[in-house]
Amino acid sequence: MVNVLSSRVLLRPTDLERSRAFYRDDLGLAIYREFGAGPERGTVFFLGGGYLEVSGHSEAPPAPGMELWLQVPDAEAARERLVGRGVRVLREPLREPWGLIEMWIADPDGIRIVIVEVPEDHPMRYRP
Repeated sequence: MVNVLSSRVLLRPTDLERSRAFYRDDLGLAIYREFGAGPERGTVFFLGGGYLEVSGHSEAPPAPGMELWLQVPDAEAARERLVGRGVRVLREPLREPWGLIEMWIADPDGIRIVIVEVPEDHPMRYRP
C-alpha cells in the first residue's frame, strides 16, 4: 500500500484566469495557497477533504469523463448562489432514487460538477 499523506486534483484549463475566477468567485472555494507570479500563477483551493489545483494551460478541455463531486450542506442554497453568479445549472437539485439530492453544473471548460446534499435521513449519515 502506498502511504498517501495528501492529495489534490490537478486541473489544466484552457483559460487559466477564467477557470481560477470560476472556482474562486462563482463556486466560492477558499484558497489554500498560490504559487508562481503574475497571470500564470497556480492556485490551490480547499475542496472539502482534498484540494483542487488550477494551474498551467491545456490546448483542449479535459476528457469528457472528468467530473467533480462536491458535497454541500444545502443544494438549494448552493443553486441560488450559483444562479446569482450567472452559473448555468445543467440540472436542478433533485432527490435521486439512492437518496442523495444532486444538482449538475459545469465549469468554463465543460467539466461536469455534481453538487450533492446528503439529507439528514440518508444512510451515509448513520454511524453504527
